[in-house]
Amino acid sequence: MAIYLIRHGETPGNRDRVVQVAQTPLSPRGLEQARRLGRRLADHPIERILASDLARADMTARCLHEATGVAVESEPLLQERNLGDLRGTPYAELDSDPFAPGYAPPGGETWEVFHLRVDAAWARVRAAAADLEGGHLAVVTHGLVLHSLAVRHLDLPAVVPRAPDDGPPLRFGNTALSIVANTAPFSVELFACTGHLEGTEAEGALI
Repeated sequence: MAIYLIRHGETPGNRDRVVQVAQTPLSPRGLEQARRLGRRLADHPIERILASDLARADMTARCLHEATGVAVESEPLLQERNLGDLRGTPYAELDSDPFAPGYAPPGGETWEVFHLRVDAAWARVRAAAADLEGGHLAVVTHGLVLHSLAVRHLDLPAVVPRAPDDGPPLRFGNTALSIVANTAPFSVELFACTGHLEGTEAEGALI
């Protein structure tokens, strides 16, 4: 049994390097990425799927459902960090680095508030993993959530560069797959793998 941590597929915001609007969907390319992920995992014994209820994660999870037949369970705690008034702004037009240590986006979540929410999401994931009957738990979420989990809760392999809690963020490509043991110390067996996307273009922005 293991926990499969997955980032959503590409969105128009990723493609155009714009801070994500909350309910932005996948781009056509992102939908194809999600389908490739589904084909990669079709034969894996996935027992449950938890997903952020934001459209880009939900659409990615639905492709996994189509491949495995497993129902998608929505979990708002897995939503991406709320960057507030920055949402919809091209990265090139930002006056500040939204990922900088201590940065508080106007109308959004500070790093501290965000990490506390991710801690609650991780408790939900651990509880779901503890109830597995022999299969795996797939968790579909977002880049900064995966960063927070990686640096605060997982036993990362030595080859993964370390980062402090509040940045700079670790990189997770669109539909990147990480596989984690479902018991402490939650050792990482596979980190941010996008092998199912070989032959596609370079991937988009972080969140």
